[in-house]
Amino acid sequence: MMDNILDATIINAKNSILGRLSSIIAKRLLNGEKIIIVNADKGLISGKGDFIAAKYLKRWRIKTKSNPLKGPFHPREPDKILKRTIRGMLPYHKNRGKEAYHRLVVYRDFPEKFKENNIEIIPETQNINPKASYISLKKLRSKI
Repeated sequence: MMDNILDATIINAKNSILGRLSSIIAKRLLNGEKIIIVNADKGLISGKGDFIAAKYLKRWRIKTKSNPLKGPFHPREPDKILKRTIRGMLPYHKNRGKEAYHRLVVYRDFPEKFKENNIEIIPETQNINPKASYISLKKLRSKI
């Protein structure tokens, strides 16, 4: 966890598209910013819900010759899915990427301790097409 929350940027993920949000946050983390994300379960993934859930299940239930109790383990909680998506956009195996990843904190809902702080909404992630279908991370969690 971060030592000082006061100098961190707090971002609301409500109605934000997961991929766009993740790429923007990964870039900002690499620039040295400390970021806290709230309302991760209200983030959106574009596509039909059943197809997305089947895609996640297929990726997670691939049969291998290894022992399933030893991994690989995949996140199922909304906050952990978002954090893992951001990690995939960072050079995680290098020191720069590890340090950037440690500057990130993700909360599933909106904690009371952030009520008085300025909450940022990234407008580029809010461009939602009314004709397209979306599934929230909370609904995805209930399907997988």
